[in-house]
Amino acid sequence: MTQDIHAAEAKARWGETDAYKDSQQRLAGYSKEDIAKAQLAMQEATNLVLNALKAGLPADSSEAMAGAEAHRKSITDWWYECNYEMHKNLAQMYLQDPRFKAHYESQAVGLAQFVSD
Repeated sequence: MTQDIHAAEAKARWGETDAYKDSQQRLAGYSKEDIAKAQLAMQEATNLVLNALKAGLPADSSEAMAGAEAHRKSITDWWYECNYEMHKNLAQMYLQDPRFKAHYESQAVGLAQFVSD
């Protein structure tokens, strides 16, 4: 049920965009294993950023930025072309949307802000 609500919201917000159309086309061809691989790629990228946070490094450190780039690349590889401007906007959404913020904060307090930074 929750997945249906999120899918409907995504379609309402971004359904007319090329990124949404691309992601839906790609998703239609994915197996459950493909989706698991995509989720793993995203989490591995997040872990790079998380490790930088836990090490006390600044958000613009090479380690944190490598995680950010891995995240952006995983979106491009699995879902839609994610340029730097779009990735910056996503990072702001991750901080502003309570659901995304909760996802990051569940991994470490301050991670949502660190990701956005």
